[in-house]
Amino acid sequence: MNIRTIVSAMVLAVAAGGCATWDNMSSREKSAVTGAAVGGAVGAAASDGGVLGTVGGAAVGGVIGDQVGKRRR
Repeated sequence: MNIRTIVSAMVLAVAAGGCATWDNMSSREKSAVTGAAVGGAVGAAASDGGVLGTVGGAAVGGVIGDQVGKRRR
């Protein structure tokens, strides 16, 4: 089992756990989660599945999503 498989499984588990509480989230929190998911996917694609690219993309996407969600009501 390689690191990409482990990271993919962890990301999937966290995403599934986050979806269970989606109804109680504010618009800002939903935007941050969506941004992190999209950023992680883009980071993984840009770095050919590299862990640092995936985590970095998720972090940047989460921050951008949070800021976009702050402006939405």
